[in-house]
Amino acid sequence: MKKPGIASIDEIQAFDEIIDVRTPLEFAEDHIPGALNFPVLSNEERVRVGTLHKESAFEAKKIGAALISRNIAAHLENHWLGKPKNWRPLIYCWRGGQRSGSMTHILRSIGFAATQLEGGYKNYRHHVLELLATLPGQFSYRVICGLTGSGKSRLLQALHQIGAQVLDLEQLANHRGSVLGNMPDKPQPSQKFYDSEILARLQAFDPSIPVFVESESKKVGSLHVPEALIEQMWQSPCLRLEATSALRVSLLLEDYSHFLENPASLQQQLAKLHGMYSNEQLDTWKAMHDTQQWETFVADMLVKHYDPAYTRSINNHFANYGSAPQLHLNSLENQEFLRLAKEALALQDKFDNNGAE
Repeated sequence: MKKPGIASIDEIQAFDEIIDVRTPLEFAEDHIPGALNFPVLSNEERVRVGTLHKESAFEAKKIGAALISRNIAAHLENHWLGKPKNWRPLIYCWRGGQRSGSMTHILRSIGFAATQLEGGYKNYRHHVLELLATLPGQFSYRVICGLTGSGKSRLLQALHQIGAQVLDLEQLANHRGSVLGNMPDKPQPSQKFYDSEILARLQAFDPSIPVFVESESKKVGSLHVPEALIEQMWQSPCLRLEATSALRVSLLLEDYSHFLENPASLQQQLAKLHGMYSNEQLDTWKAMHDTQQWETFVADMLVKHYDPAYTRSINNHFANYGSAPQLHLNSLENQEFLRLAKEALALQDKFDNNGAE
């Protein structure tokens, strides 16, 4: 029988707030989506207590208790004095031990309906991996395919805007999924947090309604797409987004304008192509870069690098790509992407027929 004041992982949504009492570093690596960080030990304090514990568990507990009590008191004074008696926070630490237990005990002693998460973050992480192995299979997907620069991400945004269910794996990864895909001043999250965000999106979806997603490889930047999800995507019907070379170049110059403002960062990214192309080809791209022939550079990169790689990948993973329904991009205006989004929703019958062939 479960002890009073203890909640299982399946009860997370029943609480007013979720409080993560781990250190800021632990919280930054991953946390339950929506959780707030009120650490009972700072990063430095946790190291201090851990180091002391190797010499004397008793001395470490004394120091730890003093630090934890002081930090909980500060949180109570600064954040929770105005909370009503019926406030119901769920509290967790690494594995449901002393850190979350201490805060839960104090808040319950006051009269709040505070509850400790059974097994803590460790149990939550196991839960995430378990669900990511099965939950993706409960949805049907409509995969937006198209050569680099055809506007797949913008179409996803437009679909979301008109109310479609959209899973934007690149947005969650803070990466555009290519060798030049790093986002300026916005590092990628940890793999664990990426997993948590994907799971949270899936759990919010209605399984009876298709989910639109962009065609991806197994990795988005340095992050891995959950295996069950990518396999399900590869088995799903796709929609081809077509655009002229001129439009694709223009779109990429807009999306990657940060490289034009900081050409040195572009050169650093191009260095990753060493070994993939001849020195002559690399020198040609470098010369275009040095003389800021941006349109010529982008067009040549599409023809020599992006298009061949994408075509190989898409044909390997989508057997019906050649016969998939097509959408044709005519401009880069927002209204054009909204038009295409509505057209994509209207293509449900063709999607279903294509997927059944």
